[in-house]
Amino acid sequence: MEKKTISDYTESEFLEFVKKFFNVQSTTEQEDAKNILEFKRLTEHPSGSDLIYYPNDDREDSPEGVVKEVKQWRAANGKPGFKS
Repeated sequence: MEKKTISDYTESEFLEFVKKFFNVQSTTEQEDAKNILEFKRLTEHPSGSDLIYYPNDDREDSPEGVVKEVKQWRAANGKPGFKS
């Protein structure tokens, strides 16, 4: 089943998706581009892929840090969260 929204993911499933960006040796450039577009679409975060490639200094530079920031931003902006 294709995941259409971030609410179709559990937090751990989304973390596995984000980990792909930190392990670039396992993906092709085409897969990376496709995954970035999907990340931006799913998260709706105004910083988009900068969350991955240019994290704020006050945030952990890791897949877990990305997921935490996405989760906090979505909650603060009244957007649905991850599937339970």
